[in-house]
Formats: sequence, C-alpha cells, structure tokens
Amino acid sequence: MNPDLILTLTPFIAPLLAGFAVGGALYALIGMKSSEASSLTERLEAVRRRRESLRGLHRMDSVAGRQQGPTADKKIRAMRNTVEKFRLQEMINDTGLRQKLARAGFRNRNAAIVYVFFCAMLPIVAASMALVYMWMFRAGDFDLFRTSAAMLVAAAAGYYAPTVFLSNLTQKRQKEMLRAYPDALDLMVICVESGMSIEKAFHKVMHEISPQSKALSEEIGLLTAELSFLGDRGLAYENFANRTGLQPVKALMGALVQAEKYGTPVGQALRVLSEESRAERMSFAERKAAALPAKLTVPMIVFFLPVLFIVIIGPAILQVRDLM
Repeated sequence: MNPDLILTLTPFIAPLLAGFAVGGALYALIGMKSSEASSLTERLEAVRRRRESLRGLHRMDSVAGRQQGPTADKKIRAMRNTVEKFRLQEMINDTGLRQKLARAGFRNRNAAIVYVFFCAMLPIVAASMALVYMWMFRAGDFDLFRTSAAMLVAAAAGYYAPTVFLSNLTQKRQKEMLRAYPDALDLMVICVESGMSIEKAFHKVMHEISPQSKALSEEIGLLTAELSFLGDRGLAYENFANRTGLQPVKALMGALVQAEKYGTPVGQALRVLSEESRAERMSFAERKAAALPAKLTVPMIVFFLPVLFIVIIGPAILQVRDLM
C-alpha cells in the first residue's frame, strides 16, 4: 500500500473508529434496555399468573362449599337458627375459637357454627339418652338420685366431647407438622442460599413437603398467598405462626421478621434455626429412648414374669405331682 495514501488517511481513521465505538455502545445500550424491558414484562406477567393461582387456592374452600348443593346450606341454616335460639352468637364470632378450629384444620367459615351447635346439642342428647336408658332398662330399681347423676355425667361428657375431639385432632395435626418441619426448614435454607426469594422458597417448600405432611404444605400455601395479598408481611408471618401453634414455627417467623427489619442475612438465620431444630429433634428421640425402661417395667411384670415362673416352676410341680 502507498505510504503517502496511509499518511493521507491517518487523520480520518481515529474519528471513524470513534464513530464505530459510539455506535456499538449505543446499540448495546439500546439492546440492554430492550432486554431489561422484556425481562421486566415477563416478571410482571409471572407475578400476575402467580397471584391468579393463589387467588384460586384461596377460594377453593368457598367454591367447594357452594358445590355441595342446597342440602348442606339447609343444614347450616338449621344449625345457625338453633345456635341463635340459644343466644350463642358470641361464641361463633370468638377469635380464639376460630383460631383453635384453624389449628385443627377447619378453616371453613361455617366450622364455628357446626362446633357451637354440637357443643349446645350434645349435652341435651346425651342427658336424654341417659334418662331413656335408666327409665327403660332400670325400671325395676329406678332411683331419682342415680338417674339425675347419670344425666349430669352424660351431659358433661356431651359438652366436653367436641372440645376433646378438637384437641386430639389439633395435637395429631401438630405432631405431623412437627415431624416434617426440620426437613422443610433444611429445604428452605437450600432455596434461600441458592438465591431464591422468600416467596419462591416457600412456594418450592410447599410442593416438596406435601408428600410428607399435607397439613404443613397447606399452611405454607396459605402463607404464600398472604405474602402476595397482604400489605404487611409481618402480619402474614404472625398468622402462619398462630395457625400452626408450634413454637419452632414461631421462632422461624420471628427470625424472618427481624431479618427484614434489620437487614440481616436470611440464610444465616435459617441455618442456625435448622441446626437447633435438628438438635432438638435428636434430644427428643434420646429422651424417648431413655424413658423406655421405665415404661417397660409394668408390661414385664404383668406379661413376662408369670410366663417365666410357669416355665421354671412348672416342671418341678409336675414331678412332685407324679411322685405323690
């Protein structure tokens, strides 16, 4: 190439290269903005779809209640009328009662009506059955005092039967959730430390823990829905802790509230809670194992020792009988 031509074009090379550089930068910036806009649009669309699915889950109970037909509505209306005749509307609106029903898994709006109805009617039914039994089968030696005592005992049993049933169901449900809680917490630690948000982590845990504990999966699903709908995240955490009634869950929710309030790392707090949960689970298993000898004492005395005595003394008794 001619050196004179190169010297002639040299003053134009630098501006030309600068123009190419500015054009490339502008093109990259425009492409980045467009990709950010498309990514933002995709995220907003994903959030909208997620909220629609959560809204559908939130309304499943009401839809299922409507699908039961007019027969169920008539029964509920009859129960409500009976409760209103006994002037027990305050019990239906009691927040503590609704919380107890929610811990047992009854989140339907009519659960309080059914519970109060049985609390009001079972004592009357039980006392009437006791009176009929004493009147028909004990007619020969009918005694007013014994009949009154039997009616009082039956009425008390009918009154406390719904409470005992609800308490047993709550304890069974809490034991199921408590068995699956350490695994759910470990999975949540993995999700959070991998970069997932709290909502996405709870959503993942809800699906993965469902085969192990359906109750815990349902509660986490409600928590995910409340985190999307409620403006106060702390209120959603508090509702979740109150619905489960478990102390480890309350500690977890408190750690999440403090992490959001003070900006502390969520993954570190969850890992500490996970280690404590595993240690507490192992300690509980060791306590149960240590209590086995004391619990086996009475069965051994009642069932094993008589058989042992028969095996040891039986042959001697037979030999003595043969000699006589």
